[in-house]
Amino acid sequence: MASNSFRGSKRGRHAQANHDVGDFNCSLKELRSLMELRGPEGIARIQECYGDVQGLCTRLRTSPIDGLGGHADDIARRKEEFGPNVIPPKKPKTFLQLVWEALQDVTLIILEVAAIISLGLSFYRPPDAERENCGKAAGGVEDEGEADAGWIEGAAILLSVVCVVLVTAFNDWSKEKQFRGLQSRIEQEQKFTVVRGGQVIQIHVAEIVVGDVAQVKYGDLLPADGVLIQGNDLKIDESSLTGESDHVKKTLDSDPMLLSGTHVMEGSGKILITAVGVNSQTGIIFTLLGAGEDEDDDEDGKSQDGAGVEMQPLNSDDEGEEKKKAHPKKEKSVLQGKLTKLAVQIGKAGLFMSGLTVIILITLFMVDTFWIQGLPWIADCTPIYIQFCVKFFIIGVTVLVVAVPEGLPLAVTISLAYSVKKMMKDNNLVRHLDACETMGNATAICSDKTGTLTMNRMTVVQAYLGDRHYRKVPESDLIPGKVLDLLIMGIGVNCAYTSKIMSPEKVGGLPRQVGNKTECALLGFVLDLRHDYMTIRNEIPEEKLFKVYTFNSVRKSMSTVLKNADGSYRMFSKGASEILLKKCCKIMTASGEAKVFKPRDKDDVVKNVIEPMASEGLRTICLAYRDFPPVDGEPDWENETDILTGLTCLCVVGIEDPVRPEVPDAIKRCQRAGITVRMVTGDNINTARAIASKCGILHPGDDFLCIDGKEFNRRIRNQLGEIEQERIDKIWPKLRVLARSSPTDKHTLVKGIMDSTVLEPRQVVAVTGDGTNDGPALKKADVGFAMGIAGTDVAKEASDIILTDDNFSSIVKAVMWGRNVYDSISKFLQFQLTVNVVAVIVAFTGACITQDSPLKAVQMLWVNLIMDTFASLALATEPPTESLLLRKPYGRNKPLISRTMMKNILGHAVYQLTVIFTLLFTGEQIFDIDSGRYAPLHAPPSEHYTIVFNTFVMMQLFNEINARKIHGERNVFDGIFKNMIFCSIVFGTFIIQIVIVQFGGKPFSCVGLSIDQWLWCVFLGFGCLLWGQVVTTVPTSRLKFLKSAGHGTQQEEIPEDELEEMEDQDEIDHGEMEMRRGQVLWCRGLGRIQTQVCLINS
Repeated sequence: MASNSFRGSKRGRHAQANHDVGDFNCSLKELRSLMELRGPEGIARIQECYGDVQGLCTRLRTSPIDGLGGHADDIARRKEEFGPNVIPPKKPKTFLQLVWEALQDVTLIILEVAAIISLGLSFYRPPDAERENCGKAAGGVEDEGEADAGWIEGAAILLSVVCVVLVTAFNDWSKEKQFRGLQSRIEQEQKFTVVRGGQVIQIHVAEIVVGDVAQVKYGDLLPADGVLIQGNDLKIDESSLTGESDHVKKTLDSDPMLLSGTHVMEGSGKILITAVGVNSQTGIIFTLLGAGEDEDDDEDGKSQDGAGVEMQPLNSDDEGEEKKKAHPKKEKSVLQGKLTKLAVQIGKAGLFMSGLTVIILITLFMVDTFWIQGLPWIADCTPIYIQFCVKFFIIGVTVLVVAVPEGLPLAVTISLAYSVKKMMKDNNLVRHLDACETMGNATAICSDKTGTLTMNRMTVVQAYLGDRHYRKVPESDLIPGKVLDLLIMGIGVNCAYTSKIMSPEKVGGLPRQVGNKTECALLGFVLDLRHDYMTIRNEIPEEKLFKVYTFNSVRKSMSTVLKNADGSYRMFSKGASEILLKKCCKIMTASGEAKVFKPRDKDDVVKNVIEPMASEGLRTICLAYRDFPPVDGEPDWENETDILTGLTCLCVVGIEDPVRPEVPDAIKRCQRAGITVRMVTGDNINTARAIASKCGILHPGDDFLCIDGKEFNRRIRNQLGEIEQERIDKIWPKLRVLARSSPTDKHTLVKGIMDSTVLEPRQVVAVTGDGTNDGPALKKADVGFAMGIAGTDVAKEASDIILTDDNFSSIVKAVMWGRNVYDSISKFLQFQLTVNVVAVIVAFTGACITQDSPLKAVQMLWVNLIMDTFASLALATEPPTESLLLRKPYGRNKPLISRTMMKNILGHAVYQLTVIFTLLFTGEQIFDIDSGRYAPLHAPPSEHYTIVFNTFVMMQLFNEINARKIHGERNVFDGIFKNMIFCSIVFGTFIIQIVIVQFGGKPFSCVGLSIDQWLWCVFLGFGCLLWGQVVTTVPTSRLKFLKSAGHGTQQEEIPEDELEEMEDQDEIDHGEMEMRRGQVLWCRGLGRIQTQVCLINS
């Protein structure tokens, strides 16, 4: 146990910072080399060069007590001399780089090559004499000069490719910009406590400069390097820098060096900042990596799908070993995995169809020209034959372009990015994008009590002192003088000096509680007793405390030792009442004297005071003290068991922390949505039960378990003390409250629920945490929520989502957004697959029957743009509704395309195909126009095929409105005007379609249509909405042949050799596995998914 250490010279307290303009007596290089030393070497260097820490402070012109003066010019000079506390981020990719990446898409490359060949061949003119001999399809266009316009199709395809590439690059660019915005938002959230001008203030981490005196406490993540000025029981986790998992004790005598990127696991103290930004130890490592050049590629992969917006570069993973042992691995982004698998399957089908189309077209052409017409092969006609083959090839590639759903990854990205942006307004700061989607599948939430379910504004409302139980805070004259003095002194010195009560922000408001809220309640108790704790603190400043045993989850108490003038010691303790009372052997009476405290008396206090307080939902804290007379000699301060015994009880207080008013309703909504809420708290079991009842987690007459950590461990361990999954499986389904739990218990419970196979499907667990020790549980859970206000940096680092208001009802909002993401993707899928099925069948059948695709390459690319980029934007930005919480969670194995959706896809495909084929084969008679079928090469566009194309697009536009509902709802217009993006995209697409048809001409293979023809096209499109009602009427249960699609990969389905390969990985990444297995590089969608799914190989 480290003593409280402050060995500065006597003048330390009054040494004012000298802010004269001039150089510092310390160079940047000197400080950098100092911070590279550890332990005794560091101490030796400080003594040799500066005398002591006080000497270093003087050289840096700062005061160990009052810190820097805080003058702007002095701060600016320090930034100039020693650098700012910023590690420059990796340069973002330029727009041109993103364009180049988009061009790597294999499908696009095939199209470009085909278009260039087509362009080259269109300029070739065979001698007219022989043109007739090249077959019927080659002739018939001499008069109109149309042959000269043969280049337009090739050029239009190239232009379409440019459009697609620019749209893709712009989407990637805006996505990266959004994630950088999120990164800076997270960094802005991070503040640190420093002393400036004698005042303790919080400043942004980037504002910290060399020479600042910073206060460090339990749970902090150090933002810069420093040297210890004074410390209480300070222990640091340096595993992120050294890889050693043991906590390092920091004292002035053994090791005063504190490094950036490390975590404070216990204690508190003050440090002098000696290196910031790129000159700190973390910064130096980053510079070696090239300013996080690849950030391990892993980070890059993460930030692509938004997953890794990490604030600090070097994270410790305390549970690396444990994770490897745990057999069922945490599965990453189930949605990405399902989508990738679906994209591969559709891509394969598309490739097959396009290949078949090309083969059939070429075969039909050959048979028609050389067999039916019986023409010989003429050398001069070869370029014309090649031109036909290129045309067929382009049709084939176009079928592939339409078949491959490359809009899928775009839809996921847009939906997630949109949700993340909106979730910020709902107080959810998402750090890992896939957490947003996982939250939609959550089946269990393990929540803290304090601050999450309760308001975290604590006040002492009852007290037991001098043999009396006061139901409200007593007047100070009712308390014996000696007891009152001990009480005020004990609370004053034995609460962290960072905890204090400040004046209200508004007149008439409540006083502000700064620091630990339980301690603030005790300090408020002193103020209620008409005394001022600051008087005590000014008499006994922090550096005069002889020793501090800081609070941790093992001790469940905090003790501070003072040394008296006569050589004796007095220790004040506070902690969980039932734990501390066991260590008391005396209790103060009404007369102010101490009497013996027998076991029977303790039982009476527990039964008559602590239990009634706890059953009212109060947190009970015991305050005690102990004197160590000089005659007994110096105690062994390291032997805690002997020190923390033989205490005298001063009083027991009951602290109220009211339940947040919105929490009972939020929990009711969770339960209705099929999510089980469990409370995991460090509080007394009676307090926990009372609060759980107030929240609605427990109801009278429920057959649910409410146990404490001790009982929990007894039930889940065998005789050898080992945890058994079968034992956990007997407890967790009924467990609702786990009280007096340690962070290890929380981790065990989370892991036990996640690994359990008792219920199908596997449980998806969300966990809230605020303490440093909650890190392992937050990391283990499917989704970890850290508290933005009360949470420590370590907890935030381990979490996926930060609750900026610490409120449980924000978690319910996260569930809604998560489910909304899932539904948005399903809506987009329903729309896209309908278009895919129709376009592929039309292109394939049309090509086989008429030797030409009714939908031309450029038209297909436009349809592709509508259904990919625009539709993903329109359908992925639907806002969530309360109805999302009226259904049970989907679970990990739910297919993306339900049977109802499959019914909608096939039903609408039937309508659209009927309309298209009717128009294709009888359209010229219906509209009394010339037929566009069997047109020769380079023939002008026909009204017939323009009507087919226009009707097809109109049907897609109206079907986009149908796609807004995927659960068989009848009212597809419900809430349509709440999504202005959707309305503007549908309207915008309609306007562009008018322009294309009326003015597109040869490049789009269109001719202007009359008003009548337009009205017919719109009417046939509108028919989709009417047909939608018919499809909805047909019960899905009757259609036995319907199958769902888009299942994820089960762990049992993974081949053993792949499982072995993944042995070293913490998570199974389904998306990546599918990509490996598919090896379908041609698939444009996968090109984009690759940028999103974190690559296992990295």
